[in-house]
Amino acid sequence: IGPADLAASLGHLGNPRHTQVQEAIAYAKSRIDAAKKPTGIFALSTDDARAREALGFRFISVGTDIGVLSHGARALLAAVKG
Repeated sequence: IGPADLAASLGHLGNPRHTQVQEAIAYAKSRIDAAKKPTGIFALSTDDARAREALGFRFISVGTDIGVLSHGARALLAAVKG
């Protein structure tokens, strides 16, 4: 489950924590669980990842490729400027 993409699809671009998005995530998880398939989600933070694990998500992505690259680039730039 991709909360950011789901938020955009539901009309809440940039707001994956919106109640409607969270309800859709819970509904999707219930349907996936009913199908006896493992559930996965992109976590919004490390705290979110822990909360999703407690809810029974089986695989959790923390961070995105773009976010990790961007963070690394900013850290490198700060080190060079510092």
